[in-house]
Amino acid sequence: MPKSITIKHLHTLTGHNGSVYQLQDGGDGTFLSAGGDGWIVRWDPNSEDVGTGKLIAKTGTQIFSLYFDPSSTLLVAGDMLGEVHFVNPNDPDDIRRFQHHKKGVFGIQKFGNHLYTLGGSGLFSKWNLAKVGEVESMQLSDQSLRSIAVSDTSIYVGSSDKSIYMIDKVSESVHSVTNHAHENSVFSLAFDPNVHHLLSGGRDAMLNIWTEGNELKIYKGVTAHLFTINTIKFNPSGTLFATGSRDKTIKIWDAKTYKLLKVIEAIRDLGHVNSVNHLLWLSETILLSCSDDRTIKMWQINIKQ
Repeated sequence: MPKSITIKHLHTLTGHNGSVYQLQDGGDGTFLSAGGDGWIVRWDPNSEDVGTGKLIAKTGTQIFSLYFDPSSTLLVAGDMLGEVHFVNPNDPDDIRRFQHHKKGVFGIQKFGNHLYTLGGSGLFSKWNLAKVGEVESMQLSDQSLRSIAVSDTSIYVGSSDKSIYMIDKVSESVHSVTNHAHENSVFSLAFDPNVHHLLSGGRDAMLNIWTEGNELKIYKGVTAHLFTINTIKFNPSGTLFATGSRDKTIKIWDAKTYKLLKVIEAIRDLGHVNSVNHLLWLSETILLSCSDDRTIKMWQINIKQ
């Protein structure tokens, strides 16, 4: 377990005209951001002009979810109206749009030759990447699907109906449903492959840790924040994870013991002044965060063993 952690604020990036909801690894050390202004922006944190992003696409409405695969340059955005946008990152005018979901697209995840999207009407959809536009869907819930995580054997989906759905990767059928996983919406999920634990964050501010098996079993519950946990992200080695919340804070945790190591807040640490919506580890020591305050912040996490 790390003996101590120090946090250094490196940069605050501005330029978005609305809340920033999503961060994605852009490859080659860059990253992408998207949010309420409908813009997808590429940033180079190693540039001398680190605070200047490059606009690579506009969708025309709020982007709630974003996925980018640097190896294939697959870039997909989901917006508040339920539209799924397949974007050519090298040509901002080359966007294929599909009005598929209703009430927003809250999650996008890829594995194999398929892409999976989560809809605000409870629809779980699989897209054929070899023939974009060919899609199969499953009605998981009558409420919004809010979060997704993937393990070796299963796809996990968190819903506003308080449940976590376990979908078998092979049969693509619902294997089990964990009802009342939280007191209300399950906003964030992350899978820890080191110990086969699923972490869930809820609107109830709880961080729940589940053991993976034929069904999820609660391992531990932690009152982690004051308000909704919007995002949970592990660092590349899996030794730490970070959580971001509507309470405006970022918290750093030991992934082995689930002990809280550090809190990043506005006044003391130059943190966000509104909800923290998403996190991204660029490396073992560099963490990015984005917020309703329209900024992206870059942090250096120094670890002493």
